[in-house]
Order: sequence, then structure tokens, then C-alpha cells
Amino acid sequence: MEPSQELARITGIQSPARQADVHEGLADLAPAAAAALRLLADAIRRGTDHDDVVEALKQAGVHDAFADVLDAACTAVMDDLEDPYEFDGRLHADNLSGAASQVRDAFRWL
Repeated sequence: MEPSQELARITGIQSPARQADVHEGLADLAPAAAAALRLLADAIRRGTDHDDVVEALKQAGVHDAFADVLDAACTAVMDDLEDPYEFDGRLHADNLSGAASQVRDAFRWL
């Protein structure tokens, strides 16, 4: 029997978010995104050229998409603040914005 040439075959996703208090749509969406990235890591472990995987991620704009999520969260935090000078809220928003920048920067080095 010849080994499969497939990168992965997804038969189901177990979502711990289903047991948590997570918005219904996110209970499957976020774990599916994480599972897709873990499949790529597994493909590298099984011999797929790591440069090809990294280049595919860059071409797909994964880093920009992830950073966009963090930027949107930053904007939501700031929009929800009653006092735009409230320290804890601004700190949270600044951390989200900084994380978005670091995600983008990480891919610039690759």
C-alpha cells in the first residue's frame, strides 16, 4: 500500500470553546483556524519543505489577517471606553495594537 500524498484529512474538529462562554460562531471558527496552522506544522514535521510552507503563509497574508483581528479588537476596546483617557482600557488597546505590529514585523524578517 502506497503512503498517502495528502497533507491532511480533516474528519472533525473538537472545540473546547463549545464548553466555554464563547459566541456561537467563534466556537468553531477560531479553533478551525488554529487547527489549519497546526496541520501546516505537522506537514513540516513529516517532511514538507518549511520554506514552501512559510512562503505559502506569506502569500496568503496570514500575518495580515491575524494582525487585522488584533487591530479590530483594539478599535473595539477604544470605541467601548466611556473615558478615552481611562488607563486600563487604553493599556489593553495599546497591547492589542502592539501585538498586531509584532505579528506583521515577524513576517517581515522571514
